[in-house]
Amino acid sequence: MIRFYTRVEDAVAATALAVMTVIPLLEIVLRRAAGIGIPGAGPIVQHLVLWVGFLGAAIAAREGKLLSLATGTLVPDGWPRRVTSVAAAALGAAVSTILALAAVEFVRSEYETASSFGAGIPTWMAELVLPVGFTLIALRLAWRASDGWRGRVLAASGLVAGWLIGTHPQWLEGHSAVPGVLLIVLGGALGAPIFAILGGAAVVLFMADGVTPAAILIETYSLSTSPTLAAIPLFTLTGFLLAEGKASERLLRVFRALFGWIPGGTAVVCAVLCSFFTAFTGGSGITILALGGILFPALVKDGYRERFSLGLLTASGSLGLLLPPSLPLMLYGVVAQMPIDNLFIGGILPGLLLTAMIAAWGMREGLVSGAGRQAFAGAEAAAALWAAKWELAMPVVVVGALFSGLATSVEAAALTAAYALFTQSVVHGDLSIRRDLLRVFAECVGLIGGVLVILGVAVGLTSWLVGAQVPMHLVEFTRAHIESRTMFLLALNVFLILVGCLMEIFPAIVVVVPLIVPLGQAYNVHPVHLGIIFIANLELGYLTPLVGLNILLASYRFKRPVLEVARAALPMAGILAIGVLVITYVPWLTLGILGMLGRL
Repeated sequence: MIRFYTRVEDAVAATALAVMTVIPLLEIVLRRAAGIGIPGAGPIVQHLVLWVGFLGAAIAAREGKLLSLATGTLVPDGWPRRVTSVAAAALGAAVSTILALAAVEFVRSEYETASSFGAGIPTWMAELVLPVGFTLIALRLAWRASDGWRGRVLAASGLVAGWLIGTHPQWLEGHSAVPGVLLIVLGGALGAPIFAILGGAAVVLFMADGVTPAAILIETYSLSTSPTLAAIPLFTLTGFLLAEGKASERLLRVFRALFGWIPGGTAVVCAVLCSFFTAFTGGSGITILALGGILFPALVKDGYRERFSLGLLTASGSLGLLLPPSLPLMLYGVVAQMPIDNLFIGGILPGLLLTAMIAAWGMREGLVSGAGRQAFAGAEAAAALWAAKWELAMPVVVVGALFSGLATSVEAAALTAAYALFTQSVVHGDLSIRRDLLRVFAECVGLIGGVLVILGVAVGLTSWLVGAQVPMHLVEFTRAHIESRTMFLLALNVFLILVGCLMEIFPAIVVVVPLIVPLGQAYNVHPVHLGIIFIANLELGYLTPLVGLNILLASYRFKRPVLEVARAALPMAGILAIGVLVITYVPWLTLGILGMLGRL
């Protein structure tokens, strides 16, 4: 019975993602063929993001894949880990319960106003996924807290606590929010999901001010239905389809055939391939997990030191975050309310610079270690290029659709996902539509949901910060203590690296960007330049020793101790730090092409 409900849940979530893909494609065809569109297509796709996000978050909770801070892994194994797991789950369940109650209040208010969207669909029906999603998350956090009933019962106390607080808001109203926020931060350090930290902080702060937590859900709904956010799930689907097929093997063959003859050729290939892959997947996690099993043996077989190979792949996982169609750049544009295509253009040279710097270090390693290289063979290069022609054409599809006016960003994302599905299933036959498609879509929705639930509550916290005039006070404080633009940029780099080592890049964008945009304006930093500095620094934060996300992912993927991975990645982190400083203090790298195109 449980398996049946699991399959139904996966099927509903996968169907929502599939419909999100099909509608923009139909829009492109109908607009070109008949000059018409689908009535209400945009709002329908935007509301499907809400369903994909919160059904996906429920799936992520079911599978134990909700994102949490890296600090939880530092708790020793044994009873300390079991105790902290139960405590973290109880906190997450409490916050989820409060948000579920707030979501019921939000949906009830929408029902009473009788608003609609798209082709007359009642808005409250689309919003029903909010209380359902948070309720499922709360129950599953309590259930997965322990393998035994005692631990589960203790974790379920969070459900009771959340219900009591949610139904008695006067308990927090008018009192200091500091103790509650500190408790939530402590729970986050012990391993509570990131969404519970950000959402819990927002709940405490709003309720202390006498404001209902439903205010958080208003902001969640507003973000989820923004016109461009739907592109993020669709590009993530593209990355999953590429990872599930054999695209990485074909691309590896191409780059080895083209660059394998130079010193450090295989290392150069790894940097370039990871950068290419991450540009489409939007996160280093998928790249390290999907390509690590192929690239690490290839490096070792060609004579590269294991320590170097480990560090190279750990660092290369995030290299493509500045290259189009980077999902972090897209989200930055949504949050900062600026043209996404300008960010894409501004990230090209900085992204290529960081990739080239890591590749150059790989060439040095090849010379020092005498790693093997292969002679260039024109026939092999031609054959490899022909075999991978569909994957190599993908950037042309994306960029062409975006900049030719053929498609909006969401439509271009849907076109790219459809292209990836067609090439991996029909052209190459790597994916079976009957056997693999539901699984791939469900896994993708789980990852999307784990991110979107964080973004949904993070925007609520950001709303409180803006309402409390925190950005204005931050500008006043900074200008009173830092007069030089140069020193401001250096301080910004340090701050963002710390943010990047503790927080995943997507929630960091939602929470931090509204705080630093006014600072950038105060110090006359161009908005596009500020965006590229932001992403570059968070990319570097992935390599922070012990708690950087790439360090932990590589430790898991290659089954090596965290300290060993951290030491291996230090040289790469130093190289990328130099690159980040160059990007920061040479704004031409970001703004040069934009100036040539007359976009400044």
